[in-house]
Amino acid sequence: MIQCKDCEHFVQGPAGQVGFKCDPFSTIKEPECLVKWQLLRTSEMSQKLDRLVSAYEATLSIYKKFAPMQEKMMRHMEREIEDQDEADSWKVDDEETEEGEPEGPGR
Repeated sequence: MIQCKDCEHFVQGPAGQVGFKCDPFSTIKEPECLVKWQLLRTSEMSQKLDRLVSAYEATLSIYKKFAPMQEKMMRHMEREIEDQDEADSWKVDDEETEEGEPEGPGR
């Protein structure tokens, strides 16, 4: 059985990472190579998934820090909108509040 370190498709990174350049459909030399290739791919996917989960958790922690500030901003914006509506209330006809009373002089 050929050892991975002796194969031309074996790659080792500067920090000792192990990688294969082999293609399971054309360059696999022995059945054990396919098993090792599958294990390596599973390990790589697991590492990527772990990084994805940690990034998601970091994003959630930032959102949790921003939540109180966002609530304050929303309350402030609601107050500003209500104040604006109240300031513009003179523009609205009085017939909404005084239904049934005649409008204008002489009526």
